[in-house]
Amino acid sequence: MTRRLARIGRLTAMAAVLALPSAAGAIVIRHDVPDARYRVPDDLFPPLVDLPVEGHGVLIAPRWAVTAGHAVSWQDEPIKQVTIAGRPRAVARVIRHPDFALPQVPDRGPSGPWVARFLQLRDIALIELAEPVRDVKPAPLYQGPEQGQVAEIIGKGATGDGLAGQASDAPHRTALRRAFNRIETADGPWLTYRFDSGAKALPLEGVMGNGDSGGPVLIQDHGAWKLAAVASWKRWDGDLAELKSGLYGLVSYQTRLSWYRPWIEQVLAAAGDRLPDD
Repeated sequence: MTRRLARIGRLTAMAAVLALPSAAGAIVIRHDVPDARYRVPDDLFPPLVDLPVEGHGVLIAPRWAVTAGHAVSWQDEPIKQVTIAGRPRAVARVIRHPDFALPQVPDRGPSGPWVARFLQLRDIALIELAEPVRDVKPAPLYQGPEQGQVAEIIGKGATGDGLAGQASDAPHRTALRRAFNRIETADGPWLTYRFDSGAKALPLEGVMGNGDSGGPVLIQDHGAWKLAAVASWKRWDGDLAELKSGLYGLVSYQTRLSWYRPWIEQVLAAAGDRLPDD
């Protein structure tokens, strides 16, 4: 148990900063908007997957969920079950991208070299369930242009606000919150958005916090919210000893699913499955 908690702590530090995530978190909100406006019912997004302890994924086919690779890589034992729509679902196996390799970030020193490593990270994994999910409709994948689109982000991880940031001891599983942000870049395997304040901020501007890695980043397409990315890491420029998660101005990186779609389809096809029609 002590070893597992230590590993969670190291990943939390990463997520907070350069931060790959322990799992990016429940939503860090504007300092000038009441928290109540961000809270939403637990059934807002039925395909949301709760990983054990912390972190999320999203159901994308009856037997498959997608998440961030790091979100299923810190446990001492393989994940045996996840929760979807309030019900436990047995896990058959977890398949990480073949090029996934998690850097071990130190507690101090310049962040630049580690940012470069994280940009090369293939932070995605697929969770195969033991039985198909029949009571929840999978989330369709978004295939349109992402840059400039407003994204909805959802999670139960740690919270805080843009002025104070996220407390280092904030719990990594809290109430479900929802926020919005505008996609700033769509480049290769990453989507990014920035935590803006003032006139640039959306009415419910927010970013993922620690504890939500693998959580959904949704873009509306013809009236339907579709899955464009899953939460991955947050960039910190400076000394790692001074990192502070959740401050205004930080840029969050999300695993871009349109870039990984061929790999996702290949894995599902090898198991005799396919993505549902969009």
